[in-house]
Amino acid sequence: MTFEKANTEDIKDLVELRIDYLLEDYGEIPQEKLSLLANNLPDYFRKHLNNDLFVFVCRNEYIIVGCCFLYISEKPSNPTFINGKTGTVLNVYTKPKFRRKGIAGKLIKLLLTESEINNLDFVELKATDSGYNLYKSLGFEDVVSKYHSMKYIIDNCNKF
Repeated sequence: MTFEKANTEDIKDLVELRIDYLLEDYGEIPQEKLSLLANNLPDYFRKHLNNDLFVFVCRNEYIIVGCCFLYISEKPSNPTFINGKTGTVLNVYTKPKFRRKGIAGKLIKLLLTESEINNLDFVELKATDSGYNLYKSLGFEDVVSKYHSMKYIIDNCNKF
C-alpha cells in the first residue's frame, strides 16, 4: 500500500470517496442532493486541492482505499492561534473491506506532518465514537470551552 498526497488526477476518485463517506455518515441522502454534490465537488477539488485543502490517500495498487482531508484556514491571530493558521480534519474514510488495518492512523500521521510543515497552530476535528480512541492515541485532546458550538443554516438548496 502507498500513502501519499492526492493530486488533480485523483479528483474523480475523491468525489466518489467523499460521497461514500457522506452516505455512511448521513445514511440516506436524497438523489437531488447527491446529484448536486457530484456536480459541485469536482470544481471544489480543482480550486482547493493542494492550496488550502490537502488530501492524503492510501492506494492499494491503483485504487484509492482510504483518505483524509486537511482544510487549512487563516484567521486574525489571537492568544490560542498566534500564527492565525489552523487545520480541520475532514472526511477520514476507509473503504469497508480495508478497515482495521491501520490505514486511517497512517493517513492522520501524514496529515499532522503536513500541518507542522504549514506552521499551523492546531488541528481540530469532530470524532465519532468509533474514531475517538484512534485520535486520542495520536495526541488529539478533548476540547473544553466556555463557548457553545452553534451554526446558522442557510438553505440554498430550496432556492432553486
